[in-house]
Amino acid sequence: MFKGPADTKPETAMSELVPEARPKPVVPMKPVGINSNLLGYIGIDTIIEQMRKKTMKTGFDFNIMVVGQSGLGKSTLVNTLFKSQVSRKSSGWNREEKIPKTVEIKAIGHVIEEGGVKMKLTVIDTPGFGDQINNENCWEPIEKYINEQYEKFLKEEVNIARKKRIPDTRVHCCLYFISPTGHSLRPLDLEFMKHLSKVVNIIPVIAKADTMTLEEKTEFKQRVRKELEVNGIEFYPQKEFDEDLEDKTENDKIRQESMPFAVVGSDKEYQVNGKRVLGRKTPWGVIEVENLNHCEFALLRDFVIRTHLQDLKEVTHNIHYETYRAKRLNDNGGLPPVTVETEENHESNL
Repeated sequence: MFKGPADTKPETAMSELVPEARPKPVVPMKPVGINSNLLGYIGIDTIIEQMRKKTMKTGFDFNIMVVGQSGLGKSTLVNTLFKSQVSRKSSGWNREEKIPKTVEIKAIGHVIEEGGVKMKLTVIDTPGFGDQINNENCWEPIEKYINEQYEKFLKEEVNIARKKRIPDTRVHCCLYFISPTGHSLRPLDLEFMKHLSKVVNIIPVIAKADTMTLEEKTEFKQRVRKELEVNGIEFYPQKEFDEDLEDKTENDKIRQESMPFAVVGSDKEYQVNGKRVLGRKTPWGVIEVENLNHCEFALLRDFVIRTHLQDLKEVTHNIHYETYRAKRLNDNGGLPPVTVETEENHESNL
């Protein structure tokens, strides 16, 4: 029987109500456990040795920034960390020198070799920070410098003929020096960490901890942690980046007990009980830098160099740099940033 247009409308309307069948998502196959004993030795564990050999040949970059007002022993502490003169000392400003009107950025590079492994270390100092009468927005030049290093890396990365190994000047770690007042953080401390914690790994340290008693030090550490929490400031290692339960357990202990590290730095040696130790001489004895009963320098050193150095580099690359990269590409409509230099190279190629 012939159906006119009027007869077909209800069927069309009904068909519109039927949802389209969506394809089922592909579920990845679970890896099948294979008894390696049954098949014999494969050798996948040698990847660790392969990586070690490659690192020993090429070395690696590590860039550490120190921020804090003058007189807190920033240069001395960095020299103590790496047991060499990697940071120039500046014992405040000489009368002949003028205090810089703005924050300066000074980067000094060194190659340190230990056990056949080479590390290209760059120490970035920020003289002038917190030393002005008006310190408003004095964190801006530092944030600008950090972002400029991300931009440099990004431009190298998007080149068609890019280098096999892109020079890495990105700041992997920022040691922020807190004055040992024993009271509370200054507005400048909170302002700096609030802005910079979003772009770099900040590790807060209480400088010259030997000026406080053990009770004062414990109370001050707790107060600093509380103030950072109340102000929503996350220091490294950030909770959201813990990869597993083991990471969380280890990092929770650091966040809740060690941070901020109360430290003393010194590159002078003294004789104590027949041993040569790094320390600071006082009227009542020698403050031993690496003695945990005297200060937490050893904890800071182990944390930055011996347990978390690789993670500091990975968080910088995978989190902070990726955030910057995504924003830049998004602002540019998904296209890589174009510079005058890039355009000139393109025209010369044509």
